[in-house]
Amino acid sequence: MRVLIQLRPSPDLVAAVADPGQTATTADVADGLPGVELDTAFTPVAVPRPVPAAGGDPLSLHQPLDFSMAAEDASVLVRGTISDDELTSRVTLLPTLRPDVVGVFADPVIESSLTCGGDPPVGDWHDVERLLNVAGLHAEGLDGAGVALAVLDTGVNAAHVARQLGRGVTLDAERSWNPSGVTGRAGQFEVDHGTMCAFDALIAAPQASLIDVPLLRSARPGGSALDGLLSDAVAAFTHLRTVLEAQPAASRSLVVSNSWGSFSPEWDFPVGHPGNYSDNAAHPFNLVVASLDRAGADVLFAAGNCGRQCPDGRCAFPNRPIGGANSHPKALSIGGVDVNGERVGYSSQGPGRLTARKPDVCAYTHFSGSRAFGDGEPDTGTSAATPVAAGLVAAVRTRWPAAKLSPAQLRALLRRTAEDRSEVGFDYDYGYGTVDPAGILAALHRRAKAAA
Repeated sequence: MRVLIQLRPSPDLVAAVADPGQTATTADVADGLPGVELDTAFTPVAVPRPVPAAGGDPLSLHQPLDFSMAAEDASVLVRGTISDDELTSRVTLLPTLRPDVVGVFADPVIESSLTCGGDPPVGDWHDVERLLNVAGLHAEGLDGAGVALAVLDTGVNAAHVARQLGRGVTLDAERSWNPSGVTGRAGQFEVDHGTMCAFDALIAAPQASLIDVPLLRSARPGGSALDGLLSDAVAAFTHLRTVLEAQPAASRSLVVSNSWGSFSPEWDFPVGHPGNYSDNAAHPFNLVVASLDRAGADVLFAAGNCGRQCPDGRCAFPNRPIGGANSHPKALSIGGVDVNGERVGYSSQGPGRLTARKPDVCAYTHFSGSRAFGDGEPDTGTSAATPVAAGLVAAVRTRWPAAKLSPAQLRALLRRTAEDRSEVGFDYDYGYGTVDPAGILAALHRRAKAAA
């Protein structure tokens, strides 16, 4: 089983790992761990320590947390493989044999949220443009200009996106990032799932600066071009925190779109095990998500395509399929509706695993748009709904950076203004409802007036 090992080496090593200007190797951090085949191709990642406010629980993600990257506080992650035959004993023994071992955690396979079924598209991206009130957003100067929009997926083909949109695309190659072992240049990957996501994000925020993170272009043995490992997501989010913190505090904005998740408990430790990912707030990736939110980023995850009416064939959770970071309280979990406002049957229903009230809201999917999979094939799944929502968030961030409207405040605004589609208030099919740009604009106007 592939695992993440959390270590607390000497402060000077922690500082070297945390410093973007230095490169520390796995051999520097861990000179061999009993029974673990370490992955020397993986660059160690520093994980901040959660510091609760007013003496609260550092493992509760439902309260305000600060995060310390000080050398005496932070820890370091390496990854490796433990034989399935020795898994239980090694996970138990490692912290005893090596006092610098803090914990051993699942490093599950993560996969893009494709869709089941072959239904034709319902409407096209111009319908989505109209439903998102893009003209109204742009009239208010909300077009994504100056906003960093990270697409973590299979890589983006910027030329294809530009052709389909009929306008130029701003690609931030300097701040883009490849996982270890992934070759290719930002914006020049083959047309695939990530290109669809980039197109859909730019419907509402055409002037946003795309950060290309080909997280799912796997280099792992036995991997495909549509999956990866959670450890690479930890590294990607750590890179994005560096990107965010380099921005001026007054105008800081970063929107992170994630159309992927873990579909099967096969790759995870059991629920209740300290190394579990799906239900464990203390898993390093779940802590990293919270730290990026605290730094001022808007993090969005697909709710997944395990809806009871039409589940993806890979869905292996017997119930509650929205798990791990896709159910994180500090992230927006996005379900899917078509352009008629009807929930698509594959959109996963709550309750979520880290927090029950998931999905948060729904956005549009299953429309003709990017043509990433060929003419006549829809942009589909909660994979499409998530970047559609991310583009709306990026549009808002044009004039409402995190210093003026925190990620938590923006999440609350999206939930409060969402158009109910079922029961009054929250329900597990639609969350709080479908995103409502007109309601968002009205709420922003009220906020601006109150601040004047």
